[in-house]
Amino acid sequence: MQDDQLRFRAAYLEMSRKELWERAYRAEGMLKECTLCPRNCGVDRTSGEVGFCKTGNTPFVSSWGPHFGEEKPLVGRFGSGTIFFGHCNLGCVFCQNWTISHLGEGEEISFERLAKIMEDLQGMGCHNINLVSPTHQVPMILHSLAIAVEKGLTIPIVYNCGGYESLETLKILRGIIDIYMPDFKYADPEKALKYSKAKDYPERAKAALKEMHMQVGDLVVDARGIARRGLLVRHLVLPEDIAGTEEVVSFIAEEISENTYLNIMDQYSPCYKASEHPLLNRKITKEEYATAVIIAQRKGIKRIDGVTG
Repeated sequence: MQDDQLRFRAAYLEMSRKELWERAYRAEGMLKECTLCPRNCGVDRTSGEVGFCKTGNTPFVSSWGPHFGEEKPLVGRFGSGTIFFGHCNLGCVFCQNWTISHLGEGEEISFERLAKIMEDLQGMGCHNINLVSPTHQVPMILHSLAIAVEKGLTIPIVYNCGGYESLETLKILRGIIDIYMPDFKYADPEKALKYSKAKDYPERAKAALKEMHMQVGDLVVDARGIARRGLLVRHLVLPEDIAGTEEVVSFIAEEISENTYLNIMDQYSPCYKASEHPLLNRKITKEEYATAVIIAQRKGIKRIDGVTG
């Protein structure tokens, strides 16, 4: 699918600056008794309390820069402008970014500094601002985005999340986010509880994907193949089919869209505390990955990252 890049405007540019600021203030209000994600910790993050994500009410950033390891439609020639946020609202025992998500590698920065990072990434030629693990920092991101827009930010925003999302928070983001890129990690609640401390993950992820697709539709790319707007879903293949791939892709094909851009990821490797779980303590096989791709194709998924035919 192609879109005339000359006519493209990032979603947030169609919103008045007053409305963008109001969305930021609305999200910040949720920090008083935090309900940003399904954990609903209820702590007052504006007074120094922290919940599951261990994050306060200022931006907490680990690293940032042009990234060339993302999906092809995000990377293009000049890279995806990736910002890695510290901490996470999930507790995955196999987290590949565990020093960031679990140990909190990073530092608190000002809203103005985060806005400047966005501006700098655009200045480097990045095709988008890629927010990695943004869920627990949505208010801080929106506050900083409003500042960046006033300074001339114009490129698309990618919401690169774990899929464990609150519909209330996603509705605040409607008309702001151009590209949603959630994980869909598990189909089985018990496995989600055991390996990510979130028994309600499957139902929350399904509801989130529906809301995201309703907001932005299927992924649209421009004449250069660069993503402009839409939904891009990631599914990490786990050993012994712990992720429940068939149920995941069936849901996507039947209840989202067969035209969903899907990245079936093969890079699983035992990280963090995976060695404590026998079924997770190995890489996946080529056969396991190939089977996952075949299942997705048989279910009707037409756009699989890196797979042709």
